[in-house]
Amino acid sequence: MNFWQRYFRTGEGITGTGILALLVLAAVFAPVLFPGDPLRIVSTPLISPFQQADLPLGTDRLGRDVLAGIFYGARTSLLIGLAAALASLVAGSIIGTLAGFAGGVVDEVLMRVTEAFQTVPGFLLALALVSIAGPSLPVLIAAIALSSWTQAARLTRGQVLSIRERDYVASARTIGMHPLEIAFRQILPNALPPVLALAPVIVASAILIEAALSFLGLGDPNRVTWGGMIAEGRTVLRSAPFLSILPGLALALTVVATYLVGEGVTSAASAREVQS
Repeated sequence: MNFWQRYFRTGEGITGTGILALLVLAAVFAPVLFPGDPLRIVSTPLISPFQQADLPLGTDRLGRDVLAGIFYGARTSLLIGLAAALASLVAGSIIGTLAGFAGGVVDEVLMRVTEAFQTVPGFLLALALVSIAGPSLPVLIAAIALSSWTQAARLTRGQVLSIRERDYVASARTIGMHPLEIAFRQILPNALPPVLALAPVIVASAILIEAALSFLGLGDPNRVTWGGMIAEGRTVLRSAPFLSILPGLALALTVVATYLVGEGVTSAASAREVQS
């Protein structure tokens, strides 16, 4: 039984993948279902959900379509979450590989830098960077990635330390292969599987950080975000609570689905270790 067969035998994997598949479809087809600018005014303000067929979730206090905002918010959240996770894993894997393979002074310096980043809460670091550089999509991705790479670096280093003394690594040294080639072509591919299991956690964390920054008014002003929608709705929370509740539910559902995928990956990997 291969990894994916074991993964789809777990309830977490099936549930999480199903929810994320729906969210991905919503993000992909948002421009088809809601053509034009999702920030444009389409009707009178504060229409309640299920009162108009063409506006099933109503409008916000400016008269914008809430359902369109949720669909486009999925695009923003998934894009930032996946891009930040990819950047974090790449940076962490490179730094962890260099530290674990080189050892000595290089290892000490890189691990002290990693520990210095770990002492600062990820959200505060991202908040400071976005406040300085300004809110835009590339800045948000870079700020979140910079606050999330340390766990991948430490895990990669631990894997590399356990792999670097194996026979095939010694053989590569014997035939004169360059140290960097040994590190990144021979060792890193075998050290990656446990590191990749961190991806769902990093994606979920990135989505939450982006939502929190948008809630504070530090999201990309040219994009619809769930955090921005929640912040917009708090001004009319008593009279129109749905404006904050609906994007909040979408955000919570996305984070829970991502964690379920992570649990499914962990269960499938653990089953493989037991079988072997």
